[in-house]
Amino acid sequence: MKRGAMETKCVEAGKFAPVVDYNRCEAKGPCVAACPYDVFEIRRIEAADYAKLSFLGKIKSKVHGGIATYAVNAERCRACGLCVRYCPESAIKLIALA
Repeated sequence: MKRGAMETKCVEAGKFAPVVDYNRCEAKGPCVAACPYDVFEIRRIEAADYAKLSFLGKIKSKVHGGIATYAVNAERCRACGLCVRYCPESAIKLIALA
C-alpha cells in the first residue's frame, strides 16, 4: 500500500468505482502514481472509447498520443479520492455502486 492511503479516509473495496472522462483525460499519470490500490493504468485508448469522444476530444487524444487512463482494477478502489485530487484535468469521478 502506498503512503497516501494512510492520509485519507477510505471505505471498503467494491462500494465505489472511478469513472474516467476520456474527453478530458490526457493520461499524464498523477492519478496512477497517487492511487495506493493500483487501480489505474495508462494505455492506448480503445477504439470504442475513441469513437465516443467529441470532435475536440478526438483532437486532444491525437495530440496526446492516443493514450488514456483506465481503471483496470476498479474493484480495488476504496474511494480515498487521491486520484480525483491529483488528476490535473479533473477527468475522474468516484461513483457509488449499488
